[in-house]
Amino acid sequence: MPKKKNTDKPDTADKRITGSAATRSGSGGQDTINRSVSVSGLYEDWFLDYASYVILERAVPHVLDGFKPVQRRILHALREMDDGRFHKVANVIGQTMQYHPHGDAAIGDALVNLGQKELLIDTQGNWGDIRTGDGAAAPRYIEAKLSKFALTVAFNPKITEWQLSYDGRKKEPITLPAKFPLLLAMGVEGIAVGLATKILPHNFRELCKGSIKILEGKTVKLMPDFPTGGIADVSDYLQGRRGGKVRIRACIDIVDKKTLAIRDIPFGITTATLMDSIVKASEKGKIKIKRVVDNTAAQVEILVELGPDASPEVTLDALYAFTSCEVSVSPNACVILDDKPQFLSVEEILHINTENTRELLRQELEIKKHELEEKWHFASLEKIFIENRIYRDIEECETWEAVIEAIDRGLDPFKPRLNREVTTEDIARLTEIKIKRISRFDSFKADEHLISLEEELAEVKHDLKHLTPYAIAWFENLLRDYGDGRDRRTRLQDFETIQAVSVAAANARLYVNREEGFIGHGLKKDELIGECSDLDDIIVIRRDGVMMVTRIAEKKFVGKDILFAGVWKKNDERTTYNLIYADLAAGRNYAKRFQITSITRDKEYPLGASDKTKVLYLTTNPNGESEVVQIQLAPGVRAHTKTLDYDFATLEVKGRASKGNIVSKYAIRKITRTEIGSSTLGGRAIWLDDSVGRLNTEGRGLPLGEFDTGDQIFVIYRDGTCEWTGYELTNRYDMARLERIEKFDPEKIYSVVHQDGGSKIWYVKRFQFEAGVPGRTYCFINESPGSRVGLITSEPEPEILFSKKPKGGIREDYTLRLDQFIDVKGWKAQGNKLTSDTIVGRIILQGQEQEETPAEDLKKSVKQPSAELPLAEEPDISPAGSQVEWDLDKGTRKTQKPVNSKPPAKGKGKGKGNSGGTGTLF
Repeated sequence: MPKKKNTDKPDTADKRITGSAATRSGSGGQDTINRSVSVSGLYEDWFLDYASYVILERAVPHVLDGFKPVQRRILHALREMDDGRFHKVANVIGQTMQYHPHGDAAIGDALVNLGQKELLIDTQGNWGDIRTGDGAAAPRYIEAKLSKFALTVAFNPKITEWQLSYDGRKKEPITLPAKFPLLLAMGVEGIAVGLATKILPHNFRELCKGSIKILEGKTVKLMPDFPTGGIADVSDYLQGRRGGKVRIRACIDIVDKKTLAIRDIPFGITTATLMDSIVKASEKGKIKIKRVVDNTAAQVEILVELGPDASPEVTLDALYAFTSCEVSVSPNACVILDDKPQFLSVEEILHINTENTRELLRQELEIKKHELEEKWHFASLEKIFIENRIYRDIEECETWEAVIEAIDRGLDPFKPRLNREVTTEDIARLTEIKIKRISRFDSFKADEHLISLEEELAEVKHDLKHLTPYAIAWFENLLRDYGDGRDRRTRLQDFETIQAVSVAAANARLYVNREEGFIGHGLKKDELIGECSDLDDIIVIRRDGVMMVTRIAEKKFVGKDILFAGVWKKNDERTTYNLIYADLAAGRNYAKRFQITSITRDKEYPLGASDKTKVLYLTTNPNGESEVVQIQLAPGVRAHTKTLDYDFATLEVKGRASKGNIVSKYAIRKITRTEIGSSTLGGRAIWLDDSVGRLNTEGRGLPLGEFDTGDQIFVIYRDGTCEWTGYELTNRYDMARLERIEKFDPEKIYSVVHQDGGSKIWYVKRFQFEAGVPGRTYCFINESPGSRVGLITSEPEPEILFSKKPKGGIREDYTLRLDQFIDVKGWKAQGNKLTSDTIVGRIILQGQEQEETPAEDLKKSVKQPSAELPLAEEPDISPAGSQVEWDLDKGTRKTQKPVNSKPPAKGKGKGKGNSGGTGTLF
C-alpha cells in the first residue's frame, strides 16, 4: 500500500520530545546539548507500514493461489520435504520456520486448518474434528504429506516466481502456480488492519464445471457448500460480496412426537456450542425440553427429548429461532490482487482463477515445447555427428578451439536441416558423447526417436493453438480423477422467516388485578388470565373505553378497572372485537366490530366516540365470529319495548377508531349473549409452500382451499398412511414423504391400487375416508412388511389400460374402469384382486384428453400377480383434474396439470373448487 507522508504541517503544530542528549567537559564546565525530535507524521507512516504488512503478509489471501503467506510457506516446505512418506508435523513446522518469522504456534494452527479441509494435505493421526470442536493432537503425534491433488495443481518450479525469504538465506514462492480455484474450494477467513475477509467454501465439482462454463463463454452461478452439511438459504448471497448474507440451518428430523434429531450442524458451529445454546434457551423458557443427548460419532446426531405437551413442529421452529441451529454468515470476498486488497465477487474470482489456470497451462506448454525442440535439435545433431563420422575430424586437432572449429565445419552442410543455429554449447555436448555409445549407435532407433519427438511436438503445438479446449480437458480430467466423493453436502433451500413470538414456549403466566389496574407474570396472588411467553405483547381494555398494548412484565400498571386483558398478535386480521358502549356525553349507546392489527406500544387509544365512555359489553372472537345478544333497557326509560335482540352479523368489521352504529338512545341495564354465530370473515385461504413444507396465507406454493371453523387438512403419505391436521400456520410437512395434501372432504371417493407385501398380489379398492383424530397416523393398506401403494386417485371415472396377448396371437388392448370393477367399501377393506392379465407399459388415469399411444411403443409388460410397479423417486403433489401417466418402460410418471387451474379467491366462502380429484401414480 502506498505511503503517505505529511510534510505540509508547520513546525508550531508539531509535538516534540526534548531532553539532555549528551554532556561534555570543557573550559566552561559542563555543557548540556538539548535536541528536539519531531514525531509529526511518524505515527501515520508507521501505522500505514504496519497495516500494509498485516494485509499483504498475514491476513488476506492472494487471489491467484488462494493462500495466505503462512499457508503458502507450509506447502512450499512440504514440497521440499516430499518423498512420498508422511512427516511429523513438528518437523514440518520446523522446516516452515525457515520462511515464516512468526513462531511455531501460528504455523501449527495454520497447518491443522489446512489438513482439516481434506484437499491439499493427507493426514495421519488425530487432527481434531471441526464438527465437535475437538482440537488436534500435539505436533509430535500427528503426520502430514502433500496430497496427490496438491502435487498435480499447485507446484511447478519452472513457472514459479521466487523471492528471498525474510533472512535472505532461502528462496520462497511469491505465489504458487495453482491451476485450480483453491481459494473458492477451501474458503478463508482473516482479520487485518482496517478490513477483513471471509470467503465461504464451495463445492469441488461445481468449481470444475464452473470453470469449464467460463472457458466455453457461458455464465456461471456459484453457491457455497459447507463441509458440515446442513441447509442454506442463499437468496441474499450477492455472489459473496460485502453486504450479502447466508442463513444456515441444522438438519433436524422429527423422530417421533417426543424426540427431535439434529443430523447436520451449521457451518462454524460445533456440537458443544450448539448444545449449550439449546440448554440456555431451555433455561430461559424459550423451548420446553427434557434433555439433550450428543450421540455424535462418524455422523452428527444430537437427540432433543421434548417436554410434556410440547409440539415437535413448534419446538423445531423454536430451535431455529432461539438457538444456534440457525446462524447467519456474512461473506466478504476481499483478496490481494495487483499488490493491493480488492473486493470481488466469487464469480469474478473464478474468472480470474480460470484465466490464470489457462495462462499457467500455456506457460507449461511453452516450456514443454522448448524442451522438445531442444531434444529434437540435439538428437538430430547427434545423429549427424555419428552417422557422418564427424568425430574423426578432431583426431588431428591439438587445441580445444581447433576441436570446436573442426566439428562446426563438419556440421556446415547439415545446418539447414536444423531448427536453430548451432552454438558452442551444442558442440561441447557432442564432444561428451562416449565411444561406447557411438559404437552402439542405431540409426533406425534414432529415426524413431526423432519421429516420436516430432509427434509429441506437434501435439504440444496443437494444444497451444487450441488452448481453451486444452484447458477444458484439464478441468474435466481433474473432475474425473479427484471428483469422486466430493458431491454437494449442503442442501440449498429458501427459508421462511420464523417469528420468535409465534414459536416461543409459554414460559410465563399472565395475572391481572382488575381493580388496582396491574398486570404481569409476578402477580401470583391475583386472577390468572392464561399462559404466555416473555416475548408476548399484552392488550388491555378498560371499563372507560381505553385500550393499550404493552410488553409483558413482572408487574405493570395499565389503569384501574380492567375489563379485558390477553395476548395480542401483530397483523392479526382474524381476531375481531364485538363492543357495545355508552357515550355518556351524547346519551347514546353504540355497537361496533373492529380489529387491532397495529399499534404503538404503551400508547392509550380511545375506543368510544368521546372521552366520557363506558363499556357495556365486550367479547373477543379469534375467527371473526358474530353473535346475537339480548339487550334489556333500564326500567324507567320511555321505550315501548324494554327488551330487544341485536345481531352483530349486521355490522361490518371496521377499524378501531370507528364510532359504530346506534343501538339505543335509552339507558341499558343488562346485555346477555343468546347465540354464537359463525365467522363473518369467510374461509381463510391457505397455501402449502412446497419448498419448505409450511402453510402460509401469502399465496406461496400450492393452493389448498379456504378453511373455516372445523375444517381439516388431509395428508396422504407415500407409504400408505394418512393423517388429519388443523390448518395452523406452524404446521410442518415432510415433502419427501408427502404424496397428497388437500382440504378434507368426507364425501370424496378414492380409488387405490396397492400391493400386499406378503403375497405380492395387487388389489384394487374404492372407499371414503372417515375423519380421524388429529395428530394420529392411520394406515389404509395392508400393514405387512413390503406393502405399498401403486396408484391413488380421486378421479370419478379412473381407467387403467390393459392388454391380452395369447401365445402366437396379436395383443389386444382394453381398459378397466375401476368404478365399475369394484364397489365403494370401507377404507380398511383389502379390496379385489387386480386382473391376472398382462399389464401394458402405460397405465393412464383419464382426467383430460390424451393422445393415443402406438402399440409398438408399449413394449415392456409385467405379469400378475408377481408384478412390481416401479416406485417414483420424487413426490408428485398434483392439483385436481390432472392427468397422470405411468410409464413402466422408464419407471417414471408424468403429471399434466389442468388448464385454468387457479388458487381459491380470498374471502369468497368455502366454494366447491375444481371438479374431480388428483391421480397419483408411483
